[in-house]
Amino acid sequence: MTQPPSGDHSSFDDLALERLRQRRSAKWAAYPADVLPAWVAEMDFPIAEPVKQALRAAIDLDDCGYARPKALSEAFAGFAAARFGWDVDPARVVAVPEVMIGVGEVLRLVTAPGDGVVVNPPVYPPFFATITEVERRVVDVPLVRGADGWALDLAGLERAFAAGARAYLFCSPHNPVGRVFDREELRAVAELAARYDVAVLADEIHAPLTLPGAAHTPFATVSEPLGVRAVVLTSASKGWNIPGLKCAVVAAGSAAMRDTLAPLRAPERLERVGHLGVLGTVAAFAEGGAWLDALVAHLDRNRALLASLLAECLPEVGYVPPQAGYLAWLDCRPLGLGDDPARVFLTRGRVALTRGLDFGTGGAGFARLNMGTSGELLREAVHRMRSSV
Repeated sequence: MTQPPSGDHSSFDDLALERLRQRRSAKWAAYPADVLPAWVAEMDFPIAEPVKQALRAAIDLDDCGYARPKALSEAFAGFAAARFGWDVDPARVVAVPEVMIGVGEVLRLVTAPGDGVVVNPPVYPPFFATITEVERRVVDVPLVRGADGWALDLAGLERAFAAGARAYLFCSPHNPVGRVFDREELRAVAELAARYDVAVLADEIHAPLTLPGAAHTPFATVSEPLGVRAVVLTSASKGWNIPGLKCAVVAAGSAAMRDTLAPLRAPERLERVGHLGVLGTVAAFAEGGAWLDALVAHLDRNRALLASLLAECLPEVGYVPPQAGYLAWLDCRPLGLGDDPARVFLTRGRVALTRGLDFGTGGAGFARLNMGTSGELLREAVHRMRSSV
C-alpha cells in the first residue's frame, strides 16, 4: 500500500502496517511483531501538517532549548472559543508537561495529605496512581449503567462529598466509556461541589475529539457562576496524537483559582514543559482545525464500523459507541473469558487490548479497544478477537 503524503486527510484510512511497525513509541514497541496493537491511546495516523511544519522549522533552526510557553495560553484561548464557545482569559492558563502532572500539582495546592479525592471508575488508570503518589486517598463513586448508556451517580457523589472528600477528579469526556456529559449533568455536579466546597479537577483531554451527535461543555462554563473551585486540564496530545511532546494546560475556572495556581507559573516549573511540545501544541490549536475535523469524521465512521463488526463477529460483546474519542469499552463477560479477556485475546488472537481490570471497580470482564486506526486494521483487530473464542 502506498503511503500518502503526511497530513493528507485521505491518509486516515490508508495506513501501511509495515510502516507503522517502524515506530518506536509504546504502542508499537511493547509487543512482538506478530501482535496487532490496539491498546494504549496512540493513534496510527500521520501527524497534522501544521504540527509537522512547526517541529521541522524548530529542528532546522537547531531550536531545542527551554520552553517559553507564553503563546500557548493565547492559542488555547482561541481554540476554546472557536471549538466550544468558551471565553477563556489567557491569564488563567498555565502550561504543564502533561495532564496527569498537572493533576498532581493541582491536588497538592487544593487538598492536604490524606484527603479523599473522588473518581468515577471504571476510569483512566493513572488517576489512581497519581492520587496515591501525592498521598491523597481514592474515593470510588462508580459510573452507573442504564438503558441508555453510562451515567454519573449523582447521589453517590453527594454522599462522598458529604462524607468529607475534598476534591473530585472528573474525566469529561470520560475514558474509557466515551461519555460526553451534558450541561444539565455538569450543572448538577457543580451545584454539589459548591454545596460541599469540593474542588473539581476536570480532565477534558478528549474534548477535541467529541463526535457528531454530542456537544462538549467545558466544566468551567457552568462552575464559575456557582463559585466552585475548579480547573480544566487538557492538551493537544489526544486530538492531534502528540503525547510524546509533553505539553498540556491547566485553565483556572475563576479568578480565585488563577491565584491558587500561581506556584505553577514559577520559571523553574514552566521550564519542565517541552519546548517542542509548546511549538507543536500552538500549531495544533491555532492551525490544526481542518485536520481535526477530518479526523473526527473518520472516527465517527470507525465507531459505526466497530458496531457492525461486533454484530457480525462477536454479537455477545456489549458495546456502547463512544460520544468522544477513539476508545471502545467492550463488555466481554458473556464470552466467558474470565476477569481479564484482554489476556486471552493476546495469547490466542495476537491482538493487544488494554485490560479492564486496570480501570478499577467495574473493569473485570471488560477490555478497551483503540479505534484510532484505519478501517482495515480495525477489521483485523476484531477478526483476531473472534479467533480467540
